[in-house]
Amino acid sequence: MKSLSRLFTISGLRSLETLVLISILLYFGRALFIPLSFGLLISFILYPICNWLEGHAFSRSAAIATGLTILIMLVAGILTLLVGQLIQFENEWPALSVKLDSTMHQLSLFITDRFNVSHETQRVWSQNLMERSISFLGITLYNSTTSLVLLMLIPVFAALILYYRKMLAEVLIDFFPRHDAEAVILVLHKTIHTYYNFIIGMLVVYLIVGILNSVGLLLMGLPHPILFGFVVSVLTFIPYVGIIIGSLLPIAVAWLTNDSIWYPIGVILLFVIIQYLEANIIFPMAVSSRLKINTLVTIGVMVAGGILWGAAGMILFIPFAAIVKLVSDQISPNGPISKLMGP
Repeated sequence: MKSLSRLFTISGLRSLETLVLISILLYFGRALFIPLSFGLLISFILYPICNWLEGHAFSRSAAIATGLTILIMLVAGILTLLVGQLIQFENEWPALSVKLDSTMHQLSLFITDRFNVSHETQRVWSQNLMERSISFLGITLYNSTTSLVLLMLIPVFAALILYYRKMLAEVLIDFFPRHDAEAVILVLHKTIHTYYNFIIGMLVVYLIVGILNSVGLLLMGLPHPILFGFVVSVLTFIPYVGIIIGSLLPIAVAWLTNDSIWYPIGVILLFVIIQYLEANIIFPMAVSSRLKINTLVTIGVMVAGGILWGAAGMILFIPFAAIVKLVSDQISPNGPISKLMGP
């Protein structure tokens, strides 16, 4: 028993050391690994398209350029929705500003009468709140700018991975004994299939969230509930600012079309509740069921990804976990990792 206990202790310490080293490497190397991982994800998604085009008289470079062009057009469509939201919100701002000033004045009078807080004290509070909001906005814009810089590297990595895919596959196979070559190729094919399931799961998430948003806005009596509901759902893909900008116009419309402030507050609560459900229930169930990993592992991996890589990690670590499950199934189908991660 003593030798067995010592064996478990040594094995546990080695596993912990490996986990800590990998976490440190992922954290400090996130500037490289995040765009590289997204590039790998995109290359797996575009691989069947490029492979089909190459089989129909397209050169490899032309096939890759065509696939990336299709993807860029889809991203441009999302950005067009974002710009349209900003333009519409700017058109609504004059009327919203007048109503905002009136509401803030009434709120100030209520606080003074009810809580005996002077206007000067309220002004100081408002100034401190404004300074903190500006600081938060600056951090958000910095993170968004950094994300935009990383976004420029993603198509470059994706194109290079697609162009050198055969060489990369051969190098990967060379790391393993020759008798394991077929197993490695099988894992590669299953990995591509896993990424496809991940994308389909994400589309299901956006569809469900869009429907919930639309139904909620419809019950509240807001105009264009389907448009607003699905725009907010799609824009949640953009880290940090997507959900904020996407919800501005529905909140403004709720305020302008109704005399009560409870309508915009209700819209805010609606989006908060649906986002909570999306993060903790809808996303884990829709994605993990397609990737054949259980919900507990999915939520844990999302949290770990958020700690290490932020919003990008919450997206990328899910298919990474599915790949670990695939590899563990090939090595030991009934092993502890397969049992722990399996549905």
